[in-house]
Amino acid sequence: MKFSCWITYAPDAATVAELRPRHRAYLASLLAQGELVLAGPFADGSGALFVYEAADEAAAMHLIGQDPFFTGGVFAQVLVKPWTAVFCNPSALQPALASAALASS
Repeated sequence: MKFSCWITYAPDAATVAELRPRHRAYLASLLAQGELVLAGPFADGSGALFVYEAADEAAAMHLIGQDPFFTGGVFAQVLVKPWTAVFCNPSALQPALASAALASS
Protein backbone atom coordinates (compact mmCIF):
# COMPACT_ATOMS: atom_id res chain seq x y z
CA MET A 1 0.00 0.00 0.00
CA LYS A 2 1.22 3.50 -0.75
CA PHE A 3 1.44 6.28 1.83
CA SER A 4 1.94 9.94 1.04
CA CYS A 5 3.97 11.85 3.57
CA TRP A 6 3.88 15.65 3.67
CA ILE A 7 6.75 17.03 5.73
CA THR A 8 7.35 20.53 7.06
CA TYR A 9 10.98 21.27 7.91
CA ALA A 10 12.14 23.05 11.03
CA PRO A 11 13.62 26.46 10.15
CA ASP A 12 17.23 25.33 10.60
CA ALA A 13 19.06 25.48 7.27
CA ALA A 14 22.39 24.50 8.83
CA THR A 15 21.02 21.22 10.20
CA VAL A 16 19.24 20.49 6.91
CA ALA A 17 22.50 21.00 4.99
CA GLU A 18 24.51 18.94 7.48
CA LEU A 19 22.12 15.96 7.43
CA ARG A 20 21.15 16.06 3.73
CA PRO A 21 23.82 13.55 2.52
CA ARG A 22 22.75 10.93 5.11
CA HIS A 23 19.06 11.67 4.44
CA ARG A 24 19.51 11.17 0.70
CA ALA A 25 21.57 8.01 1.20
CA TYR A 26 18.78 6.64 3.40
CA LEU A 27 16.16 7.48 0.77
CA ALA A 28 18.31 5.85 -1.93
CA SER A 29 18.44 2.67 0.16
CA LEU A 30 14.64 2.68 0.52
CA LEU A 31 14.28 3.21 -3.22
CA ALA A 32 16.59 0.25 -3.92
CA GLN A 33 14.52 -1.91 -1.53
CA GLY A 34 11.22 -0.91 -3.14
CA GLU A 35 10.03 0.97 -0.04
CA LEU A 36 10.17 4.44 -1.60
CA VAL A 37 8.07 5.37 -4.63
CA LEU A 38 9.14 9.00 -5.00
CA ALA A 39 10.57 11.82 -2.93
CA GLY A 40 11.54 15.43 -3.30
CA PRO A 41 11.65 18.78 -1.54
CA PHE A 42 9.18 21.60 -2.10
CA ALA A 43 10.64 24.34 -4.32
CA ASP A 44 10.50 26.87 -1.47
CA GLY A 45 12.58 24.65 0.84
CA SER A 46 9.83 24.47 3.47
CA GLY A 47 9.53 20.69 3.43
CA ALA A 48 9.09 17.69 1.17
CA LEU A 49 6.73 15.09 -0.23
CA PHE A 50 7.49 11.38 0.01
CA VAL A 51 5.47 8.39 -1.17
CA TYR A 52 6.34 5.15 0.59
CA GLU A 53 5.38 1.57 -0.17
CA ALA A 54 4.55 -0.09 3.16
CA ALA A 55 2.27 -2.78 4.56
CA ASP A 56 0.41 -0.33 6.79
CA GLU A 57 0.67 3.10 8.37
CA ALA A 58 2.78 1.80 11.26
CA ALA A 59 5.33 0.44 8.77
CA ALA A 60 5.35 3.77 6.90
CA MET A 61 5.88 5.62 10.19
CA HIS A 62 8.77 3.26 10.98
CA LEU A 63 10.45 4.22 7.68
CA ILE A 64 9.96 7.89 8.49
CA GLY A 65 11.30 7.39 12.02
CA GLN A 66 14.57 5.97 10.70
CA ASP A 67 15.24 8.93 8.40
CA PRO A 68 18.25 11.02 9.51
CA PHE A 69 16.15 14.16 8.96
CA PHE A 70 13.61 12.79 11.45
CA THR A 71 16.14 11.66 14.04
CA GLY A 72 18.06 14.93 13.58
CA GLY A 73 15.03 17.11 14.25
CA VAL A 74 14.55 18.46 10.71
CA PHE A 75 10.98 17.16 10.41
CA ALA A 76 8.86 19.68 12.31
CA GLN A 77 5.53 18.28 11.11
CA VAL A 78 4.62 14.97 9.50
CA LEU A 79 1.29 14.16 7.84
CA VAL A 80 0.87 10.59 6.58
CA LYS A 81 -2.12 9.37 4.58
CA PRO A 82 -2.80 6.24 2.55
CA TRP A 83 -2.60 7.13 -1.13
CA THR A 84 -3.88 5.49 -4.30
CA ALA A 85 -2.31 6.35 -7.63
CA VAL A 86 -5.03 6.74 -10.25
CA PHE A 87 -3.23 8.69 -12.97
CA CYS A 88 0.44 9.08 -13.77
CA ASN A 89 2.32 10.79 -16.57
CA PRO A 90 5.64 8.91 -16.69
CA SER A 91 7.12 11.34 -19.21
CA ALA A 92 6.60 14.20 -16.72
CA LEU A 93 8.72 12.27 -14.21
CA GLN A 94 11.58 11.56 -16.63
CA PRO A 95 13.85 14.47 -15.48
CA ALA A 96 13.41 13.36 -11.86
CA LEU A 97 14.06 9.74 -12.75
CA ALA A 98 17.25 10.68 -14.58
CA SER A 99 18.44 12.73 -11.59
CA ALA A 100 17.67 9.86 -9.21
CA ALA A 101 19.64 7.45 -11.39
CA LEU A 102 22.63 9.78 -11.43
CA ALA A 103 22.46 10.38 -7.68
CA SER A 104 22.46 6.67 -6.91
CA SER A 105 25.43 5.83 -9.13
